[in-house]
Amino acid sequence: MSEEEASYIDYEAFLDPEFSATSFANTLVLSTNNPSDTPLDLSTPLSRVLFDVQEIDTHIDTLTTKSALPLLDHTREHAESSGRILQEVEGQVASLTEAYKTLEREVIERYEVAEQVRLTAERLCQTVKIGRAVARCLMLGRQLEVRMSELGGIGSAKKEDHRAMVRSADTLLSLRQIFLASRPGEEGEGLDRVNVINTLKNELVNPGERSIASRAHQVVKEFSMSSLASPAGQSATYAQTEDTKSRTISALQTLYLLSPTPLHTTADTFHPTLMLTALQQYLQSALTSSLASLARSLGQLPSLGGTLLEISARCQNIVALETLLESLKPPTHPLFVDEGSEEARSTSNFLQPLLQALDTSSLPSYFWRSLASNLSPRVQEIMNRGGVSARTLRTNKERVRDAVRECVNRGSQLPGGPLNKGKSVTAGSWEREAAVMVGAIIGQIR
Repeated sequence: MSEEEASYIDYEAFLDPEFSATSFANTLVLSTNNPSDTPLDLSTPLSRVLFDVQEIDTHIDTLTTKSALPLLDHTREHAESSGRILQEVEGQVASLTEAYKTLEREVIERYEVAEQVRLTAERLCQTVKIGRAVARCLMLGRQLEVRMSELGGIGSAKKEDHRAMVRSADTLLSLRQIFLASRPGEEGEGLDRVNVINTLKNELVNPGERSIASRAHQVVKEFSMSSLASPAGQSATYAQTEDTKSRTISALQTLYLLSPTPLHTTADTFHPTLMLTALQQYLQSALTSSLASLARSLGQLPSLGGTLLEISARCQNIVALETLLESLKPPTHPLFVDEGSEEARSTSNFLQPLLQALDTSSLPSYFWRSLASNLSPRVQEIMNRGGVSARTLRTNKERVRDAVRECVNRGSQLPGGPLNKGKSVTAGSWEREAAVMVGAIIGQIR
């Protein structure tokens, strides 16, 4: 095509990305007509467009005719190349297909079978694990029944074996340890969904734990070593003293072991709630009884001597209890994360947590000071009422002073028996407690 023919059609206008056929047609009509003419002459712009189309068609025909052979050669070469590529690809696809079939036959099918075997084995292992845990729980449950039957005592033909309380507590802790190990992978996982275990808990373990704790609590409540209040001052025999001591030790160890144990508890952070509650109730019972009887006797002075003797006996029991607690080391607890430092284990005993709970340095001192603090209002009440009781108390003030002082000094001594070995108590060491008691009574008498 010549340069004039090539420039006749404005290819750049048609190839512009922003080309608009509507705008091009509008421009063509306006360039061949006067906008004010009516009607417009459309034959001229239409002829122009048709001529341009004919020129383009002629140009395409010319180019195609001149380039027919190169186009055919190019097309043939492309077809031959595509055929060769297709042949190569088909070979590769066939190879991949055969490799996949081999993989499926030798790996995938075997994997599916192996996965079924693995799943079956895993579930069998879980079943065996739960079965073993259930069997161990049932064995421990049977052991608990036997050990609880060994207790004997009240309502039983057999003699009481107080050490069976500790053995029962050990069994209960073993069961508690399994029940607490309920996280994935631990021994007790899934046991809460086994009916026989729930029955064991509800019908044996929980009632048994309450029964053992109640039995131990009762032993602590009945602790008595003093012979001051016994008929004719008759002292207990060595065997009776040793039996009382060993029964109380078993009860305290039982309450220590059965106290609630939160997760991640150590020997240093453990708080033996059941044991401390039983001991605090023992002290509170002694205080309540002493306060009531002493307040009553101060209003009826002839009975004061016997009452002070009973109070001395109660305090002697507290002194004996303090000595016993100080000599007792905490037993090994299976639920502790660790047993604490060697130094802490060597210095710890049952007395320390009780003194911390009561915020005192001595149980007899706590007894006398608590009794004195609660006694002053009672004496003041007697004096305010007046009458014979107040006059008698005022008249015998010095005799009451001496009797109370003697009561404190006598009650602060260890009772006779093995518990006082290696420990002596002098009367002068309790002078402050005696002064506090005397002041609580005499200070209100005017």
